[in-house]
This record gives sequence, structure tokens and C-alpha cells, in this order.
Amino acid sequence: MLAGLFFASCSDTNHQPLPVLGRPTFVNGDSIPHTIPDFSFIDQDSQVVDNQTFAGKAYVVDFFFTSCPTICPKTTAQMFRIYKKFKDDDRLLLLAHSIDTKYDSVPVLKKYASKLGVDSKKWHFVTGKKDDIYDIADDYFSVAVEDPNSPGGYDHSGRLILIDKNRHVRSFCDGTDANDVTRFMKDIQKLLDEK
Repeated sequence: MLAGLFFASCSDTNHQPLPVLGRPTFVNGDSIPHTIPDFSFIDQDSQVVDNQTFAGKAYVVDFFFTSCPTICPKTTAQMFRIYKKFKDDDRLLLLAHSIDTKYDSVPVLKKYASKLGVDSKKWHFVTGKKDDIYDIADDYFSVAVEDPNSPGGYDHSGRLILIDKNRHVRSFCDGTDANDVTRFMKDIQKLLDEK
């Protein structure tokens, strides 16, 4: 299924809107697109971040941890590119979930965000119950699991995911690949330009 999603998200047809990704469910014969479920986390400012935080806005999601020895510095650098490009566009927000709920407390996330010098109203670094974060990673077609055999003790994909204002997955990219992120930023602009 993910291969099909990846192929759909990579197609560069400027005339058509981005596809809604994921397998729809059927209720009474009606097709219901895959939708991100309700969630509630706490960000670096100790504020509740939930679906209402993103009401009427698109957002980009990733899963990381502050002590990650492998891909997180690369994906955070690419998220920062997105942050800079869309910093003044209030139609887009960023949401980074820490998958290390033991270490990445609110003060740790605050320090991490402060080091980046980002606006906490634009880019939310969140923590919460481990199961809630790991479960929602599945809804975003991402990977977030504890794994003692992985560097740093966690396995995660490095994927960046674009969600529309209706909570549908519309595109994603490899957050460790600058060229793929450049393509992804075009998808973000395309989504923001949809009528």
C-alpha cells in the first residue's frame, strides 16, 4: 500500500489537485477518505495541541527525538527549510512529535525549539502518552516504535507528511533527502493554492 501512496504523491501533474492518500472506509455505500483522528498533546510552551490548533489550516508532520543519533538532525534541518519558506503563511503549521516520551519533557522540547529559534505558534514540538504518539504515527503512514536494536533505541521513518485542513493526508517525502523535500514544498504550495 505504501508503494502506491508514494507513487501517487510523486506524480507531478500541475493541473490536478494532490490526491487524498490512504485507503478509504465505506459507510452505507459512501466512501469516506482516510482522516487523521482526534488527538491531544502538549507542546514546548506547555500548551495543549489538538485538532482545534490546526482547524482550517494545513500542516506538516514528523516524528523525531531530540537525542537521535541518526536521521533526526537531517529531518529537522529539512523541516526548518519548510519553516523558513512558509514562515509568514498562516495557512500552514508544523507539528513534530517526540517518540522519546521518557526523555523529551516539555523543558527539553522548549530548549530544542529555542535552539532552532522558531516561533512556537508556527512549529509545535509535542509530547504525550507514548501509546498515543505511536498509534497516531500509523494514521500518518509513518513509523515510530521503541527498538533496543536501533540507534538511540527507536525506529522511525524520517518521513514528512502533509495534512490538509480536512485532516486528510495529501503528500509525503523522505525528510532526509533535500531534493525530495524540494518536491514536497511544491506540493505544499499546490495544496495551499487549492480553491
